[in-house]
Amino acid sequence: MSAIPITARGAERLQQELHRLKTVERPQVIDAIAEARAQGDLSENAEYDAARERQGFIEGRISELEGTLSNAQVIDPTELEADGKAVFGSTVDIEDLETGERVVYQIVGDVEADIRNNLISVSSPVARALIGKRAGDVVEVNAPSGVREYEIIEVKYI
Repeated sequence: MSAIPITARGAERLQQELHRLKTVERPQVIDAIAEARAQGDLSENAEYDAARERQGFIEGRISELEGTLSNAQVIDPTELEADGKAVFGSTVDIEDLETGERVVYQIVGDVEADIRNNLISVSSPVARALIGKRAGDVVEVNAPSGVREYEIIEVKYI
């Protein structure tokens, strides 16, 4: 399996989720299964079925997180020598030239992308357009709504 790029902050979040699943949620679901078993007939026990389904989800997520973390290539943006260029892990402040709207994105790996938190995947159209560019550069992004132009206001490594 190839290396999975991830920021140091993203790796820490995944480690925290893995720890929570193993130390809090897994024991809770085991207790719920034991409680449901104690009620007798399992063939018509909805609580048992729900707990088993939840256990399957938790175990699957634990396995997924362990696999991701074992193949992770952690990149710390604060240690990059990118000379002002937008690179993996950098935080980029851009302005839409048509609307004047400004937004700040951090370019992250696919597994940690979360648009609600302005974390965009390195493989997204916006990130691909930004990579290698500097403050003052104008980039074109082929969006579903058509071509958009953005000016890079600032590139930070935080």
